[in-house]
Amino acid sequence: VQLQASGGGLVQAGGSLRLSCAASGRTFSSYVLAWFRQAPGKEREFVAAIRGTSDSTYYADSVKGRFTISRDNAMSTVFLQMNSLKFEDTAVYYCAARRGEVIATSTRAYAYWGQGTQVTVSS
Repeated sequence: VQLQASGGGLVQAGGSLRLSCAASGRTFSSYVLAWFRQAPGKEREFVAAIRGTSDSTYYADSVKGRFTISRDNAMSTVFLQMNSLKFEDTAVYYCAARRGEVIATSTRAYAYWGQGTQVTVSS
């Protein structure tokens, strides 16, 4: 599966952004989709994930209650709605996919990655 992320940009603290990740392939619902992020000088970290068919989700504590992950299997697209953005949310955001139904938070568990989209939150 190939992934293409979009929707990043510059936003003031407290604002919102919606990221999208479009996937190729006809078995989109067979994958767990996730978002990770990487700030300058830091390791890539897990943000959120969603299962393929049950819409079950999982979030990092740092974004719980502010971010919402969703997917549209008909459009083969996963979304990340980011509200109440903070300066520390500034990072390059990556979408990723792994086959199956098990949600994982490690980058090593995901075989497929998008190219990343920059999110910058000004304080």
